[in-house]
Amino acid sequence: MRQIYTIMEQGKYCYKYPHPAVTTDCVVFGFDGKRLNILLIERGGEPFKGCWAFPGGFMNINETAEQGAMRELCEETGLNLEYLKQFGTFTAVNRDPRERVITIAFYALARKSDVQGGDDAAKAQWFPIEDVPPLAFDHDYILRKATEQLKKDIHFEPIGFGLLDEQFTMPELQRLYESILGVHFDRRNFYKKMMQTGILEESEEEMDESESRYFGERKEMCSMSIDALFGSAARESQHHYSEEPRRRKGTKFSFNKERYERLKEDKNFRLEF
Repeated sequence: MRQIYTIMEQGKYCYKYPHPAVTTDCVVFGFDGKRLNILLIERGGEPFKGCWAFPGGFMNINETAEQGAMRELCEETGLNLEYLKQFGTFTAVNRDPRERVITIAFYALARKSDVQGGDDAAKAQWFPIEDVPPLAFDHDYILRKATEQLKKDIHFEPIGFGLLDEQFTMPELQRLYESILGVHFDRRNFYKKMMQTGILEESEEEMDESESRYFGERKEMCSMSIDALFGSAARESQHHYSEEPRRRKGTKFSFNKERYERLKEDKNFRLEF
């Protein structure tokens, strides 16, 4: 067997052959109540100075990839997160012009909050996912893979804790799922599916004006449609159809954390709409 290590005076092993450097990158999704957003930093140095990229950087010799990702995220944006999910390793030979670099990529869900560029990031900023500028390195490809993974995961994990306030309305939750999946759901079907998971708990809090208007308009449209098709008498027999929006008008929800954690571990769980 070939001798591939040499022993240095200080007792360390040194590999004789070239080997790649390792970086980490963080794809952080944020939600502003209407649209999904991505957190980016403007690079303050070469290569790609002035271009937008994901928070990240070279991993230190004494830290794990997750520790390195969290450190870089905090240093470059001021954002501290408790959990990152590794979703891929990217190894294209020429992905970094400086040297042979592989990157370990993570994604995270976070409430959209104020961020500020730091370390070698000139700026940090949230971008709506449909308005993301061209990205440095291979980050456009990484973003596509992260979005694909998020869309898969949302069917197997009841995602929402990191993106919504502690108390939220059903329309807010529906808009979140629609933003992630890029589809529009029937409101009644979405409500039924989410309540069947058992992870939502109701709390009586007043909605803001926009949410109240949402339900008011839906109720009025429902009544008009029934009258036009069957007459006002039919509306009384369809009471169960028009009553649900009115009854839900003042309701907000929160996640049942215990049930949420159990569902995340349930290999048979899948949320279909």
